[in-house]
Amino acid sequence: MPLNVIRNYITKKNVDKAAFSLSNELLDDVKAFIAQNYIDGKNIQYAHRRPIPREGLEYYKNEALSQTAELSISETTRALKTESFLDTHTSAMPVAAMQISPRKDLKVKLDEPFAATLLKLIDSKGKTDVEVYKRANIDRKLFSKIRKGKGYMPSKKTIIALAIALELSLPETHDLLRRAGFALSRSVMFDVIIEYFITKQKYDIFDINNVLFEYDQPLLGG
Repeated sequence: MPLNVIRNYITKKNVDKAAFSLSNELLDDVKAFIAQNYIDGKNIQYAHRRPIPREGLEYYKNEALSQTAELSISETTRALKTESFLDTHTSAMPVAAMQISPRKDLKVKLDEPFAATLLKLIDSKGKTDVEVYKRANIDRKLFSKIRKGKGYMPSKKTIIALAIALELSLPETHDLLRRAGFALSRSVMFDVIIEYFITKQKYDIFDINNVLFEYDQPLLGG
């Protein structure tokens, strides 16, 4: 066998081995993150993020119930005090001052629409529309529908793909999802994997999809 063929073969084997090793390292890191953060009803995790010994579960359950009861009592006390204050002070208020138009109040409280927020993020991150929808692995027509707004709301998967394309931080991703009525949950495997990649600032959508595929989860993009 010619020397250059042997050299190319050895080089290729080393590259493949390095890629495989990196893939294993990534999967191990994701697995560790899931073990610490995923709550599926069987694996109970608390704020300290450490597994609780089986014999200690009853203590934590009782402690949680006790804290919930204390919180309910304090909230009830606060509500009663507030009610007492209102009874004392609102009687002298003019009737007009207490009448708020529901329609007017609703307009004041509404957040910026999803589409408008997305376009601002694209500008603030210094990216183009084409760059974003290609990196999000979504169709141009779908992106156009999202961009136009007009009541159209994309799926949670699509929004996360856009967040990855824009390299958003976790708070920015939470905010973008919230504007479309979604959220990330640590009781959903898909969400925990997405949280891992965003937290670690790993924004390669193909790496993300490879890990999602390993865990039999829906893939990003379309």
